[in-house]
Amino acid sequence: MPKSKLRKKVVERHAHEEQHHVEEVSPLRESPSWLAPVMVANFLIGLLWIVIFYVSQTLYPIPSIGAWNMIIGFSFIAVGFSLATKWR
Repeated sequence: MPKSKLRKKVVERHAHEEQHHVEEVSPLRESPSWLAPVMVANFLIGLLWIVIFYVSQTLYPIPSIGAWNMIIGFSFIAVGFSLATKWR
């Protein structure tokens, strides 16, 4: 069964749009050289902060704030994850 002319026009239009779209895409840029070390450092600082908090039986790293030490540790980890989204 032959295809209708409408369908053929739609297919041709989509093919033209895809070709045009490919031309506009810019090549991926590399991430800055400081991004990966800062990202890994944030992951490690957050992990160490939480481990120290548990191993010291909640006395360290900052004894006066108590369980807020967990939020500080997870904040470092969250910053690491946000930097990981920018890494190429």
